[in-house]
Amino acid sequence: MANVRIPRGKFERIQACADANGVIAAVAMDQRGSLENAMIKARDTGEAVAPADLRAFKTAVAKILTHPGSAILIDLEYGVDAISQRAPGTGVLLPYEKSGYDTTSKGRMPDLLPDHSVRRLVEHGADAVKILLYYNPFDEADINTIKQAFIERVGAECAALDIPFFLEPLAYDDSIGNERDFAFAKVKPIYVTKYMEEFSKPRYGVDVLKVEVPINMQFVEGTRAFCGQAAYTRQEAMEHFRTAASAATKPFIYLSAGVADEVFRETLELACEAGTSFSGVLCGRATWQEGIPVYVNNGVAALEEWLADRGVQNIQALNEILQQGAQPWWTVYGGKEHIEVVDPVVVTPLT
Repeated sequence: MANVRIPRGKFERIQACADANGVIAAVAMDQRGSLENAMIKARDTGEAVAPADLRAFKTAVAKILTHPGSAILIDLEYGVDAISQRAPGTGVLLPYEKSGYDTTSKGRMPDLLPDHSVRRLVEHGADAVKILLYYNPFDEADINTIKQAFIERVGAECAALDIPFFLEPLAYDDSIGNERDFAFAKVKPIYVTKYMEEFSKPRYGVDVLKVEVPINMQFVEGTRAFCGQAAYTRQEAMEHFRTAASAATKPFIYLSAGVADEVFRETLELACEAGTSFSGVLCGRATWQEGIPVYVNNGVAALEEWLADRGVQNIQALNEILQQGAQPWWTVYGGKEHIEVVDPVVVTPLT
C-alpha cells in the first residue's frame, strides 16, 4: 500500500483525540436543543430551562466522564466552562454548525455558527472541528450539490488551519418518514453506505467520519434489542456492517444516536463480530442521558455522584468492547508506517 501524506497538525490532533492505541473513545456533549427538551420533559412542568442549567450539566459531564474517555465533543454556546474542567490530556472537538436545521426550506439545510470560524474554534482550544450534516444520497441533485459544496468549504477551511475535520452525516428521507421506524430501517444500510463512500472522497477534506451504524438494532432478529419485527437477520446485519465499512477510505467512528447504553453496547458487539474496521466511538446520550432526571430533581451534586458511578461504568463498558474490536484510526491507511507526516506551509494573514 502506498504511503499517505498527512499534515503534521492534523496527525497530531487526531492523536490527541485518540487513546494510546489510536482508538477514539470520545464523549459527545454538544447537544443543545435536544438536551434542553429532555430537561423540560424530565421536569414535567413545562418550565423553561435556564442556560445555567445547561452549562452546569455539561460541566459535570466533562469533569467526570473525560477521565475514562480520550476526547470530548462540546459546544461553545454552553460548554466553555466545561472545557477547562476536562481531564488532563483529553482532546477537544468543537462543533461548527448551528443546532438543528433550517425548517423553512426543503432538504434539512445546514448552517454555520455565524460568530465563529475554524480559526476561532482553534483559538478556543479545538483539536478537531465537527460538522453535522443531514444527508439523503437519493435527494434532488440541487439539494445535495449545495450540501457537498458546504462540506468542501469547511474542509478547505480546516485544511488551511491544519486541523482535523470530523464529519457526522445523518441519513434521512422525508418521503419515507421517521428514521427510527421499520420502513427506514429497511433502507438505512444503503443510505449509510452511500454517504460513507461519498464523503471519503478527497475533495471534501474530511479526516474522520462520525457515522451511524448501518442498521437499527431493534429490527435485527436474534438480538437482545429485537422488538419482534425483523428488517434483517443477524447475518444480514453483520453483512451490512461490512459493506458500509468497505465503502469508507477514511477512518470512521460510530455515534450512539441516542439509544440506551445497553443497546449501543450490543450494537458495538455485533460490529466487532462482523469484523468491522471502526476506530472508536463518539458516544453521548447513551452514557449520560439517565443522569438528566437526577440533575433536574436533585441538582448538580447528585448528578456528579451518578456520573462517577453509573456514567463511568457506561464508559468503561464501552471501552472494554473497543479494546476487543476497534482498530487504530490509521488502520485504513495500512498502518502507521504507511503515513508520512508532512509540515504544511501555513500562510498566516495579517491581524
